[in-house]
Amino acid sequence: MHKSGFVTIIGNPNVGKSTFLNKIIGENISIISKKAQTTRHRLLGILNEDDFQIVFTDTPGIINTKYELQNAMMNFVKYSLQDSDVIVYIVSNEKKDILNEAILDSIIKTKLKLFLLINKVDLMTQNEVKSALDYWEKKYKPYKIFPISALNKYNLDNVLVELKKVIPISPPYFPKDSLTDRTLRFIISEIIREKIFKRYEKEIPYSSEVVVEEYKEKENIVDISCIIYVERESQKAIMIGKKGSALRSLGISSRKSIQNFINKKVFLTFKVKVLKNWRKKKQQLKKLGYLN
Repeated sequence: MHKSGFVTIIGNPNVGKSTFLNKIIGENISIISKKAQTTRHRLLGILNEDDFQIVFTDTPGIINTKYELQNAMMNFVKYSLQDSDVIVYIVSNEKKDILNEAILDSIIKTKLKLFLLINKVDLMTQNEVKSALDYWEKKYKPYKIFPISALNKYNLDNVLVELKKVIPISPPYFPKDSLTDRTLRFIISEIIREKIFKRYEKEIPYSSEVVVEEYKEKENIVDISCIIYVERESQKAIMIGKKGSALRSLGISSRKSIQNFINKKVFLTFKVKVLKNWRKKKQQLKKLGYLN
C-alpha cells in the first residue's frame, strides 16, 4: 500500500517554514534568512520513501499586501491551500495570528487536518512552551499540535509519523527520485538570492531578483551566467560595490554553495541591470514568473 499527499506549510514571516521544509526532507532547497519575506514563490519539496511520498509546499510568509509582487505571493498561498491534503501551520512564541484575514478565515473554516507546530522551542522555557501549547490548542483545536525546533530537528520525526498516517492512499504524484518540482536554474537563482538577503541591507534584498541566463555543462566545469535585477540605479551601485568588491564577494559565496549543490566545479558570472519598479508592474512580474 502506497500513500501520497500534499502538505502546505503556512505561517507568518520568519517563523521557520523554510527551515522546517529543508530539515524534514534533508536538503536545502528553500532559502533562509533572518529577514522577512525571503520566500517569494510556491516551492515544492518532495520526501520519498518506499511506501509513501509527501509533497510539502513552502509558501511565502503571510502578510497584508502593499504592491503587486506581494499580491502574487499571497495568491501562491491561496492556491496551495486549495490543492492540499493537510495544512501545517507554524507559529512562534509571539502568539501572533496570521495577519491576512482572508487566509486566516480559510484556515479557521478548513475541513483539512490542521497540524499546528510551535517552532523555536529551544529558545523558550518549559513554562513558555506549556503556555503556547495551551493557547494554540484552545484557539484552533488542531488535529495535532507539536512543540518543535526545526533548526535542531527536534520532534520532526514525530510530526512525520503523524503526517504519514493521514495522507491518502495513492500512487506517487512525482517520480520517486524527485526532490522538487523546480528546475535546476530556479534552485540556483534561489541560492544566489539567499546570499543577497544575507549580504545586503535595507531595500536591496527586496528589490532584487535573480535570473539564470545561461547554464552550460562542459567536461570539467559548468558555466553559469546570471542577471541580477534591481529597481534603481542607486541600488545597482550598491549591489556592485566599490570597484566591484560587493559583487565579487557575492559571486564567491554563491559559487561555493552552487558547487556543493550540483557537485561540479562552477564558473559564475553576474550582470546587474535596472528593471524600474518591477515589483509593482504586472507585466514585469509575469516575465519573472510570478504571474501566469
